[in-house]
Amino acid sequence: MSEKISGIAASAGIAIAKAFILENPELIIEKKTVENTGLEVERFSAAVEKAKGELQVIKENALKELGEDKAAIFAAHLLVLEDPELIDAVKTKIQNENVNAESAMDEISGMFISMFEQMDNEYMKERAADIRDVSKRVLAHLLGVQFSSPATISEEVVIIAEDLTPSDTAQLNRKFVLGFATDIGGRTSHSAIMSRSMEIPAVVGTKTVTEKISSGTLLIIDGLDGEVIVDPSNEELDLYKKKQEEYKAQKAEWAKLVNEQTTTADGHHAELAANIGTPQDVKGVLENGAEGVGLYRTEFLYMGRDQLPTEEEQFKAYKEVLEKMEGKPVVIRTLDIGGDKELPYLDLPKEMNPFLGFRAIRLCLEQQEIFRTQLRALLRASAYGNLKIMFPMIATLVEFRSAKQVLLEEKEKLVKEGVSVSENIEIGIMVEIPSTAVLSDRFAKEVDFFSIGTNDLIQYTMAADRMNERVSYLYQPYNPAILRLIRMVITAAHKEGKWVGMCGEMAGDPIAIPILLGLGLDEFSMSATSVLPARSQLSKLSKAEAEKHVDTILNMDTAEDVVKFVNENF
Repeated sequence: MSEKISGIAASAGIAIAKAFILENPELIIEKKTVENTGLEVERFSAAVEKAKGELQVIKENALKELGEDKAAIFAAHLLVLEDPELIDAVKTKIQNENVNAESAMDEISGMFISMFEQMDNEYMKERAADIRDVSKRVLAHLLGVQFSSPATISEEVVIIAEDLTPSDTAQLNRKFVLGFATDIGGRTSHSAIMSRSMEIPAVVGTKTVTEKISSGTLLIIDGLDGEVIVDPSNEELDLYKKKQEEYKAQKAEWAKLVNEQTTTADGHHAELAANIGTPQDVKGVLENGAEGVGLYRTEFLYMGRDQLPTEEEQFKAYKEVLEKMEGKPVVIRTLDIGGDKELPYLDLPKEMNPFLGFRAIRLCLEQQEIFRTQLRALLRASAYGNLKIMFPMIATLVEFRSAKQVLLEEKEKLVKEGVSVSENIEIGIMVEIPSTAVLSDRFAKEVDFFSIGTNDLIQYTMAADRMNERVSYLYQPYNPAILRLIRMVITAAHKEGKWVGMCGEMAGDPIAIPILLGLGLDEFSMSATSVLPARSQLSKLSKAEAEKHVDTILNMDTAEDVVKFVNENF
């Protein structure tokens, strides 16, 4: 009798194969007193060096198999092992407390992991996964424990694990590993991101796959609907083989749209752009036929290092993206850091509520030296492409005017220095604070464009931390309150002849797309892999029909009512 286990669809596709249980042995750590702390520090240093050697090999393999951006994960792991805040803290603990290296490493790394996991930022949460992965590797060497390696797999399987670390995922051989399922994780975890880039079907966050599945059991991994079917019947196998073929045919159809315009069934053009974090991500943007970059998150330039990036470093990164995009629009967001996204070298004070604290434009306007350096780099890069600059976390018109004034001052200085600067840079803002949406008719007179950041707009409107599982039911993209705010912003912008984009997760959501089309959204910006499915969906929708349903949708009582209506009418 087959069994169905539900989880989160992390990477699309269907995989059918026997289970391979990837078990990492339990690391049992006992706290012991040591007499010779010097010797213990040496033992710890030797384990760190062994781990570095292994990571160097994995990084080189990842570079060959997966490309530069995925190999960067292991460069980050190597940086963790060179981070004095972590390594020196372990050595100090050994020396000051006369404890063994295992317990010192376990406690110090546990403290860092806990700190990163509590941050409301996916990038920072991934740093927790990095530290966990790296510390396990060092602890295994200290304890003399051998880890199982996915690199040794030599037959077609689907992997079952509690979680897949980045180094596990990088060692997967796509010829043999057809899919995987894990107990923990979400769509933005490292394993999910890498599975999408490798195009391996994956279901994560099932909670129970390792308990319920034994090695060698035949499984179906349904990465489209987030299901794992254990010991399927012949009928189920036939059904899913058919679904597998249909998905392959669907992908082939999407691939034909790479060079097409995004046009609705009634001839309306909508712009599909992609969100990026590094210049390396542009490859995926172009391969998936996006018409621009709707959000370049510049904070990645500032992270994983011990000092601020120089103007020259920033200029090179921005110039690279603009040149690669060959005149297509690139919206670059100024530094969105602080509060929940810590930069250790800035030494910002701890805050009771970082999501409502000293961050983004608030930090930039107070620490103007950081802001001016970034603006100079952006202005210099503007000569190499179609740049649009966007300020995040704007709550008042005074903030926008102040930020724009700083930008114009730096532009004037560069022009006087004889530096070439584009005369056609649009200046816009993120709409992610309800006060800005409510006052959008006033903002629309002064900005060149709006980009709606739905991830934050939803959590601020609903007063619900989207990372808090106990209130996650309030994270409702389709709530009529959110949809009314979005309409308010679009209407205000269009009245002044300005355009509106959306760069939150909602822009690539199949339920949201017909609603946003009806509301008149001009630019949909999403992860690169969502572009072709969104283009296909939009080609089948009529803008005129979608517009007819808007008032009905906005007058509904609940998010559930909206979802039901969309499923029945589009």
